[in-house]
Amino acid sequence: MLPDLLAYGVRILPGLLLIGACFALARGERDPLLRIMTLVFGFVLIRDAMTPLGFWRLGVAGAVPWLRFTDQVGILLLFGLGTLALTLGVLRLDGELSSLVRWGRFIPVTVGWGIGGGVLAAGPVLLLSPLTPIAQRGGNVAVTLLPVLLAFSLVGNLAEEVLFRGFLQGRLEQHTGATRAALLSALLFAACHAFLASTVTDAGWPLLAFTLYEGLICAFLRLRSGVIAAALAHGTAIFLLASALV
Repeated sequence: MLPDLLAYGVRILPGLLLIGACFALARGERDPLLRIMTLVFGFVLIRDAMTPLGFWRLGVAGAVPWLRFTDQVGILLLFGLGTLALTLGVLRLDGELSSLVRWGRFIPVTVGWGIGGGVLAAGPVLLLSPLTPIAQRGGNVAVTLLPVLLAFSLVGNLAEEVLFRGFLQGRLEQHTGATRAALLSALLFAACHAFLASTVTDAGWPLLAFTLYEGLICAFLRLRSGVIAAALAHGTAIFLLASALV
């Protein structure tokens, strides 16, 4: 595990140093948009660099995307805790960005909307997946891995939702209508998967179609119930896809 993590750190460190320098220089800007996009670039780097080192695998079977994470529990836990720490650190250190996040209320209705949104997002893939043997879409996942995978999916995608539905959508709402901000958030979310779909993997348009569909669901959940609902939907959808329950 340690050699894999070291290789990953070496791979992303130069890019993170450049992105960190950009963020530091942008701290003096009145408009937070530049800082937000800098954080998005950093997240894309951290996420996409997981692929060549085998921390996750993506593919397409019969035009249906599939997803599997590493079965190394320690790596999943470290990535999850690291992502949570980075997210909390940004929220604490940058009050202007933190003020853009409309969390919503953590109540049963919000949880229901979030889980329902996740099932809706994953639904088309789950319905079509059984048409292809599981060996051709990533293989089985050990039952003992599922609790860790669920925690990782929820925590990891909380960071992504804070970026896109918290910071970005919140900033866009200040300068455009709420509906247009939601649409832009979803489109930019899908666009940030373009390199993952076209160069890092060969998943292609099915991955972009799924992320656009998922992004629209999360964006309008954020509009209705806040980032908590959007994060639950995103995490639930990724868990359902990665767990091979269907």
